[in-house]
Amino acid sequence: TGKGSSGVGLTASVIKDAFSGELMLEGGALVLADQGICCIDEFDKMEDADRTAIHEVMEQQTVSIAKAGITTSLNARSSVLAAANPQYGRYNPRRSPSENINLPQALLSRFDILFLLMDKVNSDSDFNLAKHVCHVHQYNNAPSVDMDEVFDAQFLRAYIAQAHRYQPYVPASLSEYITGAYISMRCDEEESASRDYFFTTARTLLSILRLSQSLARLRFAKEVEQGDVDESIRLMYESKRSLFDEAEATQRAYDPLSIIFEIAKNLALQQGEGQPVRVADVEQRAVMKGFKKTQLMQCLENYKALSVWQLEQNDTLIRFIDAPDA
Repeated sequence: TGKGSSGVGLTASVIKDAFSGELMLEGGALVLADQGICCIDEFDKMEDADRTAIHEVMEQQTVSIAKAGITTSLNARSSVLAAANPQYGRYNPRRSPSENINLPQALLSRFDILFLLMDKVNSDSDFNLAKHVCHVHQYNNAPSVDMDEVFDAQFLRAYIAQAHRYQPYVPASLSEYITGAYISMRCDEEESASRDYFFTTARTLLSILRLSQSLARLRFAKEVEQGDVDESIRLMYESKRSLFDEAEATQRAYDPLSIIFEIAKNLALQQGEGQPVRVADVEQRAVMKGFKKTQLMQCLENYKALSVWQLEQNDTLIRFIDAPDA
């Protein structure tokens, strides 16, 4: 937990041996989880010393100690999976995530993805949760899962250990594609209401590369593919969307055609008045934002029927009949 899952907290500390009286260096949870995963609960309740030191851990993957004549640096090459509670008991969607969680924005920006899990009132989900808890207390085991195939813990350990053996690289052919996607995310943020909460920086680009390599490891691949990059960008868009205002997120979720139309309109404005837009470019940005190709095709046909645009060259180009205004 945030108060320290080991006797010395999350990072490291110098303690005195109870028998010999000598000073010893003992590693904390992040040091013990070197080359693994460190799961931290109550992340918002960290000690001030750990909160200061964890910046170095998440940036440089090391823990520096200079206490009681001991000066050293310990490896803390671990992934951090953290959970935090809102500051006032309930999440306030009108406040930024850093204000709700009571953590500095500099620390939150070091996480690759953030997801908001809100406790919404829903009769079905509340019934299933209560039924599950009552079953566990009655029979002292989890209820059976109605699934075709369930993987046990031993299989998952072997699968993850095998995936760790691979170190996929990003080919030069994807460099321009990743650069264009990063610039597109920066432009979308400038026009989005989420710019008050999040800032797309160079750390975002590093997060895309890390997630892409992780997805390649799941396939036991030695090279990152374009699909891995698209999926990592989609995860980042979904992460930001989960932290939007609830009303705005609901509106976005039920109106995908309007969002795809906005993508095409922005590309048309960039191309210049009267210039066509490639359908492939619209599809690329739509997939990055989590939309399906069927939704794109439906959007093309709907706005073609409304005479907003016309499709040319075997439906590969979009030309607005009336150029969109800025």
